[in-house]
Amino acid sequence: MTEQGGVRGRQYTAGPASAVPHRAARILTEVFQPPVVVSVLLLVSPAVEPGFPGTMWFGALGAFFVCVLPLAYVLVMVRLGRLSDHHVSDRRERAPLLMLALVSVGLGLLLLNAIHAPASVSVMILALIGGITVLAAVSIVWKISGHASAISAAAVIAALIFGPAWLPLLLLVPAVGWSRVVLRDHTLGQVIAGSLFGGGVIAGLWWGLRSWLV
Repeated sequence: MTEQGGVRGRQYTAGPASAVPHRAARILTEVFQPPVVVSVLLLVSPAVEPGFPGTMWFGALGAFFVCVLPLAYVLVMVRLGRLSDHHVSDRRERAPLLMLALVSVGLGLLLLNAIHAPASVSVMILALIGGITVLAAVSIVWKISGHASAISAAAVIAALIFGPAWLPLLLLVPAVGWSRVVLRDHTLGQVIAGSLFGGGVIAGLWWGLRSWLV
C-alpha cells in the first residue's frame, strides 16, 4: 500500500513476522471506523434525557444523515474510482468529502428539529458539525486522524453520559491509534493530534452544548 497523504511514498508489505499485527490492525481499523463509532454515539445520545431507550430511534435517524448517507456516497465514489478507498486515505480527497458530509448533517439537523426530537440528539450533531468543520480545514494541509478523533470523542462522551464505569473505553483510543500507525495510514503525531482533538474539543463542545441546551 502506498500512502498518499500521511506517510508519503512508503511501500508496506506484510511479511510472515508482521502478518498477525497487520491483521489485528486491519480489524481494529474496520470495526472502529468513524461512521460506525459515531453511529453508536448518536444512538445513545438521548440517554441524558427521559424516555431512553425508547428515544433511540431519533439517534438512529440522526446517524442516517451523519454517517450512512456520507458513507454510501464514499462507497459509490470508490466503486467509480473517484476516491482512493473507503477510509479516504488521500488527504487531498478529504476536504470536499467532509464539506459534503456537513450538508448531509445540516439536513438531518433540520429534520430532527422539525419532528421535535430530543435536544440531546441535536446537541450531539452540533458538536459533530464543529468537529467535522475543523477536520475539513486541517485536512487541507495535514492528515489528522479521523479514526482517532472519533473513538476518543466517543469514549470520553460515553464516560460522561454513563459514569466512571465506562472509563475503560478509553483503552480503545491507543488501540485504534496503534492500528492506524501500523497500517501506515497515519503518523504517530497525526494519531495523537486526532485523539486530543476528539477527546478534548469535540467532547468538550458536546459537554458545553448539553449544559446550555438540554
